[in-house]
Amino acid sequence: MIVSRSSLLQIAAIAGLAALVPDGAQAQWWRSAPADFEECADAAEKAASKEEKASRLSECNAKFAGRRKPGGGYTYYDFMQDRTFDIAGPNPTPEEQKYIDQQYTGYLDSQRRNSIAAALTAKQAQQQELQQGVQQVSLRTETEKIPVPVASPVKQAARIKASNCAKNAFSCEWPRLSQSIDDLKRLFSSQPPAKGKRS
Repeated sequence: MIVSRSSLLQIAAIAGLAALVPDGAQAQWWRSAPADFEECADAAEKAASKEEKASRLSECNAKFAGRRKPGGGYTYYDFMQDRTFDIAGPNPTPEEQKYIDQQYTGYLDSQRRNSIAAALTAKQAQQQELQQGVQQVSLRTETEKIPVPVASPVKQAARIKASNCAKNAFSCEWPRLSQSIDDLKRLFSSQPPAKGKRS
């Protein structure tokens, strides 16, 4: 049998390609691959052991980012934004991924603005508290500057004189005795209030 040179090259090329293809990829030629996460998870549920089931589910998570929606279509949950996005297939297209990334940039800007506003509000509240504290301190110092009322000079002189008097000295006791006599005179000289006539 005579084989042409071009036929030998074709056979060698096919054999070389077959050698380069990994064994796992060859096995998927005759069985269908799951179309989305839900199909992949259903197949993982049939695993013999819990460890194998967990391993297959993690592979499903890595392979498919989107989840099937009940009414059709897919949704993608971005945990960084705590938000979901509608997508066309089981994984976001490059355009959808670009949109999600743009939304995340906007989300970060919003978070930054909110944190700046919160810090500014806290600083203003702290300044107000400080101002109130300064006002209270200034009120306290102003009240401390007000002099305490002092007795009249005449009363002060009488006290000093009374403290200098010897006990039972007539000259020291006379003003008090005189005041007591005046009080008695007023008591007895006042007329009783007139009683109203009864009819």
